[in-house]
Amino acid sequence: MMRLMNYIILAGCLMTACNAKAQDSVAVYQETPYTWTLQDCINWAKQQSITVQRNKVNVRTSQIAIKEAKANRLPTVDFSTSQYVSNRPFQESYSGVVGSEVISFSNKNSYSGSYNLGASMNLYNGGLTKNNIRLAEINTQIAELQVLTSELNLEEHITQLYVQILYSQDAVVHDDELIALGQAQLEQARARKQAGLLNKADVSQFESQLAQDKYQKVADQTALDGYRLQLKQLMELDGDDNLVLADPQFTDNVLAELPAKQMVYQNAVASRPELKVQQLAMDRTYIDEEIAKAGSKPVLNASAAISTTNSSGSGNMFTQLKKQWSNGIGVSLIIPIWDHGKTKNAVARARLERENTYLDMVEAQKNLWKTIENYWLQAHNNQQRYIAAKEKVDYCRESYSLTSEQFRLGLKNIVELTQDKTNLSTAIQQMLQAKYEALLNMAMLKYYNGEGIQF
Repeated sequence: MMRLMNYIILAGCLMTACNAKAQDSVAVYQETPYTWTLQDCINWAKQQSITVQRNKVNVRTSQIAIKEAKANRLPTVDFSTSQYVSNRPFQESYSGVVGSEVISFSNKNSYSGSYNLGASMNLYNGGLTKNNIRLAEINTQIAELQVLTSELNLEEHITQLYVQILYSQDAVVHDDELIALGQAQLEQARARKQAGLLNKADVSQFESQLAQDKYQKVADQTALDGYRLQLKQLMELDGDDNLVLADPQFTDNVLAELPAKQMVYQNAVASRPELKVQQLAMDRTYIDEEIAKAGSKPVLNASAAISTTNSSGSGNMFTQLKKQWSNGIGVSLIIPIWDHGKTKNAVARARLERENTYLDMVEAQKNLWKTIENYWLQAHNNQQRYIAAKEKVDYCRESYSLTSEQFRLGLKNIVELTQDKTNLSTAIQQMLQAKYEALLNMAMLKYYNGEGIQF
């Protein structure tokens, strides 16, 4: 008994320890926000996007249309029956002898029934059924490609916002550094004013510069919050959910070699789903024309039927059904002669639609080239801007350091010091902007080249 009690106490201690550890783990998880990588954001958005989900529903709807089109190859079978009861309230009764008795008869009430089982099947309709099946299959392929298109558009938009957030985060960090530096300078200026080395106007200059730096941080933080909100909305996250992005640490890739524009374009034409949609739309116009031409072709149908009837007063029901049983089979041929030009106009309309679809395809290809060319040019220009801005930052930092020392010695005034600080801040902002814009446009080039989103 004591041994059993010891086991129970030991088990209780273990459960208590496990619960405490689990609670600690939950607390740590709640305190530490989840860090989202770019791929995490993309994967989540694809699962939650209403547009993507709606396009997937369209795929399932198109698949049902294929089944409906194929079902038209099969015969239709139907059964019908009618039961009829009649009453003749003023019908006179009559008498008859049955055996040794005289019995009165009346036929005021009567009923009848009919039963029909029929089947019909199209034997030829100018290829209409076959082309409707092909059309439904193409529409399904287009619907599937539209799912991919919406996912790719989502990836592109999320990547743009992700990089913009990273840039804005760095801008806020830079603002904090400027504020810390401005606060230190202001404290030094106040100390020097008390020592009689600076006047009140000089101190006011430092106060004004610090206020400007704080204002700039508010502006950058507001922009950062706006980009975060856009990304959360794109990912269908609730407004109160925290969104902490992982820093991919891609500084060394800013000056990577750019792929050739023509190669990117050729790969994009071969892989982008929106261009495949345009090609399928062209194929669909040929099928639409064949469907329109079917209006001038004959239609051949076959049919078969079984029927029987019964009525009251005509003997045994099953005997009646057997005697009234009839079978039938036949074919019907419809040859169009004149339809007021409807078929001719439908064919002409389908050919005009093909011309429009071709123009849409050409326009899509041109827009794709413009997009790739713009990404390449932006990437190249921002790489050059980054090189120049980085050199400018080095020069401005050295100039500001020298000016600060000279200001301390009384060789430079506060206007010159403030100007050098402003030049350094501007150069850093330009370098950050060029860096992230170059990275974004380079990523888009790789993306259109079929390499996926990567930095």
